Amino acid sequence: MERWAGRVAVVTGASSGIGAAIVQELVKKGLKVVGLARRIDRLQGSSSELQGLAGELHPIQCDITKEQDILAAFSWIKKHIGGVDVMINNAGVAHQSFLSDGETSEWRHMLDVNVLGLSICTREAIRSMKEREVADGHVLHINSISGHGLPQSAAMLYMYGASKHAVTALTEGLRRELVKSNSKIRVTSLSPGLVRTEIMDAGHMRTFTSRDVFSGNPCLDPQDIADAVLYVLGTPPHVQIHELTIIPTGQKY
Repeated sequence: MERWAGRVAVVTGASSGIGAAIVQELVKKGLKVVGLARRIDRLQGSSSELQGLAGELHPIQCDITKEQDILAAFSWIKKHIGGVDVMINNAGVAHQSFLSDGETSEWRHMLDVNVLGLSICTREAIRSMKEREVADGHVLHINSISGHGLPQSAAMLYMYGASKHAVTALTEGLRRELVKSNSKIRVTSLSPGLVRTEIMDAGHMRTFTSRDVFSGNPCLDPQDIADAVLYVLGTPPHVQIHELTIIPTGQKY
């Protein structure tokens, strides 16, 4: 990780859960981390807590369902700290919504965050890397095991699964584009199983809460995913971790 010290990483969904854990570890490793999130108060609190570490956190309020917010964030990065070397697309949302009678607004929200927001952030990060001739940039998508199959326990989460299948396809598609253009920028899909985060309590779940899910099932902690991100970034430039699936020991599906 020493080669990343002093360089710039962008993390979406940085105010809590997996995103907050990733931000903390990258700042410890000396990176300049731009945290994007809607809840700027949480990000600013994290920035204060990380004072004195090797790196630094720059909090920016950003709703990644709004392209203008994303473009403004990347414009700020270019003006103030140069550009992006690492893009970590962590922001994600899940609604319980049947395909046969679900709400269009809920489907659109998942696709806007999990697919389009991710894609716009990726596009802007790649542009930044290419403009500055960054040869070893890295894009990481925080995917899900739901992006590779639909567990029986995923009732009412099929549109969420579809959005994560899109992330799997986008990872491979970007890899092929980069190879075709002779770029050494790497892209990785990191697919966790059940992680103990706030996603179940975000107001989008109708029939179960985090208490229901986490009390009876083995699960990962956000720190486990942050550690995996460090592993991926720490591999030598000639090694690309294309897909890394992480599940808790004893997970039944």
